[in-house]
Amino acid sequence: MNNLFILLQAQGQQQGGGSMWSSLIFIVLLIVVFWLFFIRPQSKKAKEEQQFRESLKKGDKVVTIGGFHGKVVEVKDTTVIISLAPNMEVEVEKTALVQNGAKVGQA
Repeated sequence: MNNLFILLQAQGQQQGGGSMWSSLIFIVLLIVVFWLFFIRPQSKKAKEEQQFRESLKKGDKVVTIGGFHGKVVEVKDTTVIISLAPNMEVEVEKTALVQNGAKVGQA
């Protein structure tokens, strides 16, 4: 990154007043690329996860972030009761759930 700024400064010294504009364009371009490749996909993924958690209903198959597979028995405000096995129900936070088939830990 430092090498790029040194090159831009050297170019500016050769061209005179144009270095300020080229530096400004470079910084704006860097911000746009950062937004396109990092911020936008992350916010899209967070929105999809939020939508999944809001749309949970009885009978949905889910996986906890700990790897337990179960079926939703009851949905509360911030928690969900899931059935892991016959006669075995557990209450977990909605934020600890992912869709069945989604890969845990992958972006």
